[in-house]
Amino acid sequence: MSLQEKIMEAFLGKVVRKDLAFLVKGGLPVPTYVLEYLLGQYCASDDPEDIENGLEKVKDVIRNNYVHRADAEAVKGKIRENGRHRIIDKISVTLNERNDEYNAEFANLGLTHVPIGTEYVKQNPKLLSGNGVWCIVTVGYIPGEDVKVRWEIQTLKPVQISNIDLQYYISQRKNFTTEEWIDFLVHTVGLNPDMMNRREKFIVLSRLLPHVENNFNFMELGPKGTGKSHVFQELSPYGVLVSGGDVTSARLFVKMSGNKEILGLVGYWDVVAWDEFEQQKGRATDAVLIDTMQNYLANKSFNRGKATHEASASMSFVGNTKHTVPYMLRNSHLFESIPTSFIKGAFLDRIHLYNPGWEIKMLKKDSFSKGYGLITDYIAAVLHAMRNTDLTGKLKEYARFDGSLSERDHLAVRKTFSGLIKLIYPDLNFTDEEAYEMIDFAAESRKRVKDQLYIIDETFKAEPAKFVYTNMKTGEQVKVQTLEALENGIEDKYIDEEPEPAEEVDNEIPTVGKEPAAEPSKEVEQTRRPRIKPLREGLKTIRMNQKGVTYNSLFGDYFRSARSITITDPYIRAPFQIFNLMELIASLRECSDFPEELSVHVSTQNDEEKIPEMIDTFDGIKDELESYGITFTYDFKADHDRWIQLDNGWKILLTRGLDIYDKFERYTLAQIRQSERRCRAFTVTYLKEGSDLMEKTSLAEEVKANSLYLPIKQEYFDAIVEGTKKEEYREIKDTTYKKYIQTPIEGDPMAWNDGVYPYKPIEYKYLSLAVGYNAVRDTALVEVKEITFEPAKNEDGTPIRLRIEASQLVPDANGDLCLWLVVYHLGDVVNVKRKSE
Repeated sequence: MSLQEKIMEAFLGKVVRKDLAFLVKGGLPVPTYVLEYLLGQYCASDDPEDIENGLEKVKDVIRNNYVHRADAEAVKGKIRENGRHRIIDKISVTLNERNDEYNAEFANLGLTHVPIGTEYVKQNPKLLSGNGVWCIVTVGYIPGEDVKVRWEIQTLKPVQISNIDLQYYISQRKNFTTEEWIDFLVHTVGLNPDMMNRREKFIVLSRLLPHVENNFNFMELGPKGTGKSHVFQELSPYGVLVSGGDVTSARLFVKMSGNKEILGLVGYWDVVAWDEFEQQKGRATDAVLIDTMQNYLANKSFNRGKATHEASASMSFVGNTKHTVPYMLRNSHLFESIPTSFIKGAFLDRIHLYNPGWEIKMLKKDSFSKGYGLITDYIAAVLHAMRNTDLTGKLKEYARFDGSLSERDHLAVRKTFSGLIKLIYPDLNFTDEEAYEMIDFAAESRKRVKDQLYIIDETFKAEPAKFVYTNMKTGEQVKVQTLEALENGIEDKYIDEEPEPAEEVDNEIPTVGKEPAAEPSKEVEQTRRPRIKPLREGLKTIRMNQKGVTYNSLFGDYFRSARSITITDPYIRAPFQIFNLMELIASLRECSDFPEELSVHVSTQNDEEKIPEMIDTFDGIKDELESYGITFTYDFKADHDRWIQLDNGWKILLTRGLDIYDKFERYTLAQIRQSERRCRAFTVTYLKEGSDLMEKTSLAEEVKANSLYLPIKQEYFDAIVEGTKKEEYREIKDTTYKKYIQTPIEGDPMAWNDGVYPYKPIEYKYLSLAVGYNAVRDTALVEVKEITFEPAKNEDGTPIRLRIEASQLVPDANGDLCLWLVVYHLGDVVNVKRKSE
């Protein structure tokens, strides 16, 4: 079942096709949640005809009921002539103390001082916030003489869902994989998940954290056009977006009306988002606002007037950067673009998460979703309902951070972790691996703040935070580093690094029996070639979205002394993969000391019908490389493993093969410079022939190459481990036979063949058994002593024979086919790993 089918099945009536709002909106200055509220009533279906009819109805509602400011007088005339008319407008309410009544103001219709019933204000206190609420209102006209106010509000309904079943929403999480649920949420916020990698999806979903977590202090700075303010402006009737340059202390916190204190925005909204949070010429920020803000961000309360007020509104600051990240890291800091008055340690230390907006690509036509997602009003209500759930305490089950972190550091990580759980795992069902993915993201997001504080306010250097945590499941020490620091070679001086190896030595071979050479002159010293970096075994980890990684930086030092190279990668097939191969060969030629004596062999794989085309391609490459003195050969024998074997004794294991880069646009620097490309997550292992690490790795590879992976039920797994079950059976079908028998074969893999199976098994030495499909599960490696075949049997003991009828397998006692079983006769259990360990 596809993701879109799962979405429709789980949330029918609560989802809408995300491109429909754009089709209706046109140039209307209306938030998406208002339009999707209407679309949800008429277009919550996957039937094209229903959607088409629903769109027309929504367009009719917009045409007949939405008030354009230019048409305000015509609408007033319609109300007068008809006596009443239903409109869609943004309504604000103030208290008229002289008349002891509430008065409404219509943003587009232009009416002011219209009396509104107290019951509407009590039901919808956000009407008093000063920022307005989108409503569907029936406005009446009172004719006659001596009428003090001609206009009256007969009915009023805010554009937001009245109630939701939170437990139903949570219960549906089990029907989606983690990747599917994340994609579902990305669709819901109106973006296309197919255009993002996993880290980019996390960055986008982090914009929802202020909506799902009380008093969450969020900041995102990045280039223009990356959708930073989209979520805050379009998603939720529970959030308000204000211009950073127009915020006053009275508007935000408390304003005085006579002797009465009236709460500002933080008293009414879940999220107050500051848009265009950047330094603007000629504008100074009120010092009282900054002091009050600092107090609120830290204590969830503020002192204004005569009282202390508490609120749960989250604060979000979004703005544009002026320079590239490398420039800022080299010349200033990552907060350089925000208003100068806010660039102070006391304020910035209160930010829980600094989202790296520069990692999100500029939004283009294909960046927006055309699939189904939750109606924005529905997901907004869900997030609002989950705000009061506190999951910060769950962090201690997985990680213990270094004691040098301040309480604000700990709180920031805990709150981000809590919010991510509520977003991605609302049923609280997640693996340890998934937990540490969230912890790493949360810790990195806080460390980004702390790293800049050391630059902005040197007093923070007195007690630096060592961003290291202990994995409570394994005892491992994990160091946290921001991606931009890793890319730009910025070391964390506050984390103890591994001791440097012994001083490198020149690759000069002393001559026996000769006096040591005299000290070289300064001129010779200056022209001598730099010392060659000694090659080391080990593991190198590249993070998702990391830049600055090239084939030269990964392999160049190992290529230097090589003349012959074998590249094993089963996925050198598509044009971009062949392009990767040519870039690797170019790197080899550039780095090798023997560029005219190179031999390159490629072992890959492809579908049988496509191999002739690949032969033509590789033959063309062979002819091209001959002119450079490079011998090129190839075969199609590769299996699933990927590595580079060099004739200088080094072997390099690649988890992703040569396909290490994320997709990039055609007309960009990334097209011609590998260092400008963002990477996918992968690891590289460097092994030297004859070393202990090579032997251990080779043994593991040998076991892996001779093992058959089989998912298995818990009861059968336990019986095999206990030694009471000595055979494991698998059915041989058209869809599975390649796992069990040697190919190619002639005829049908299910042929009856007079009761004798005509084909040979793949000679596995081990079965790799795993219970279920979760990342953490019971696993075992079991020896295979013998492999045989036997027919599956009916209850009466006769073989299950079959024939084909209308492309279906039909039971037939005389059929030409049979349901064959491959039987693995088991020996010793080599090892067992329980998920509890």
